[in-house]
Amino acid sequence: MHAPRLRRSSILIALTITGVLAACAPPPIPDPGLTAGSLGGLPSQVALTFDDGPNPEWTPRVLDILDRYGVKATFFVVGTEAARHPDLVRQIVARGHSIANHSWSHPQLPKQSDARVRDELSGTSMLIRNLTVGVGPYRTGYIVSCARPPYGSTNARINNTMASLDMRPALWSIDTNDWRRRDPLASTRRAGADAVVLMHDGGGDRSLTVSRLPSVIEDIQARGLGFTKLCDSRA
Repeated sequence: MHAPRLRRSSILIALTITGVLAACAPPPIPDPGLTAGSLGGLPSQVALTFDDGPNPEWTPRVLDILDRYGVKATFFVVGTEAARHPDLVRQIVARGHSIANHSWSHPQLPKQSDARVRDELSGTSMLIRNLTVGVGPYRTGYIVSCARPPYGSTNARINNTMASLDMRPALWSIDTNDWRRRDPLASTRRAGADAVVLMHDGGGDRSLTVSRLPSVIEDIQARGLGFTKLCDSRA
């Protein structure tokens, strides 16, 4: 006789518990950023990205080549290198490129404590902003909108920490393996619209990357594709 009432009570309790659990759940994990369109770029074009700089030997040469071809790119900088070479950070921004976060000291973020991850990311973003006050249109500095985890190593905890700092995780769709001294053109020949290409302007000998960058650009252009930068400043 009382079974329907009990069933209704059970349903109400279950719905209440579900609502509480949903309220306590971590925020949704952002899109991992494998495509240009997901990172604020034009999905009809190709995004060239450079990690591990700025480096006084390689970054200026990369910037000069990009200027020669009228190409804008995105530089994921390491905080320690940015602190050593602040003028290069300002040059990247002044020459119309995007700049983003690649952690302070390039650790495997999933192996670090919550506090260390936050410090690695927030410290780098703060440095970039402070170094770029008044550079180009950025009166109050470039406000970083993306972070690329070193080695592409991430998980829900890292992605949600990035989100809490108002940054999107940014990975890639084509790894040129130039850090292994491989010809990047061998990989970028398959770059199509919406591709995010990973190269390096720091972290080692990047002479091969620099010497082949003109061929990479020319090959992509010959296939009727243009270039887009990612991760514009949030203000």
